[in-house]
Amino acid sequence: MKTIQLPKHGEPELFEFVERDEPVIENPTEIKIRLKAAGVNPIDTKVRSGLVPLNVFPAVLGCDGAGTVEACGSDVTRFKQGDEVYFFHGGVGDIPGNYSEYKVLDERFVALKPKTVDFIQAASAPLVLLTAWEALFERCHLEKDQTVFINAGAGGVGHVAIQLAKHVGAKVCTTVSNNEKALFVKELGADFIINYKNQDVVEAIMQWTDNKGVDVAMDNVGGAAIQEMFPAIRHYGEIVSLLQPDNTVDWSVARFRNIRFSMEVMLSPLLFDLKEAQIHQTEILEQCAKLIDDEKLSVHVSEIMPLEEAAKAHHQIEDGHTSGKIVLDIQ
Repeated sequence: MKTIQLPKHGEPELFEFVERDEPVIENPTEIKIRLKAAGVNPIDTKVRSGLVPLNVFPAVLGCDGAGTVEACGSDVTRFKQGDEVYFFHGGVGDIPGNYSEYKVLDERFVALKPKTVDFIQAASAPLVLLTAWEALFERCHLEKDQTVFINAGAGGVGHVAIQLAKHVGAKVCTTVSNNEKALFVKELGADFIINYKNQDVVEAIMQWTDNKGVDVAMDNVGGAAIQEMFPAIRHYGEIVSLLQPDNTVDWSVARFRNIRFSMEVMLSPLLFDLKEAQIHQTEILEQCAKLIDDEKLSVHVSEIMPLEEAAKAHHQIEDGHTSGKIVLDIQ
């Protein structure tokens, strides 16, 4: 099978386009999937560069996948040959990822893909769906009529978070860097849009909330952005970050405003082999598939590349100029 493999941690140019043996079903609850597409995420670039560990080389990266069930183990009950599926699995530790033509994994970690989208769209979705869902609903318990600030709203996770927040009836404020991105997030339902390059973000949020601050803030940027949010969150409000705060953060404003801080790392169930948490993530993907089929949720694909151009995809993500998702076409 055609595969992109990584011989060691390093730059994207280390990727090798090779032929490898197809994986085989070893356990009765496993299914074999003929992959049609693989999403490319910032976590993939961090794994490649060594910021997230890999235990086996040569390694296959890629956490997001979509394809067709080709074979089923003897105890498989949820799927049959020919089913179209999508999932988040592999690409870290010693678990092979999805920059490849085939994948074998337990049926419990796989969901039927949305019927109304193709494999490219489906492969773009799992990581961003899970991250946004867990951050907003399981860390911050976002509810109808609450106000939420989501920075980097045109980004991969941000643009999904806007839609999920609007789905439950929240009022959404977000930041963008240009007019094109402003139009994009407006179409997604954002109620208040701030261009952070020429507006004071905290001042704008406070005006929007009648000087109260938002109920919930979701940080997709990290660094100084975490501390900068504190004055724009109401007393006893919530903030969730996808990134680890550094030691320069001054927590005093958050402390005296009684702001609760949460962290969201949707990779943890996979990294630490938390089976129940992985099954729960599959249930989230099933719910999101229904939202997609009901036209209440979509994932924006900014570019489609052939499998052999994985290095190019990594460069574009690391340059920081992507809007939406990059997907590798394996068909």
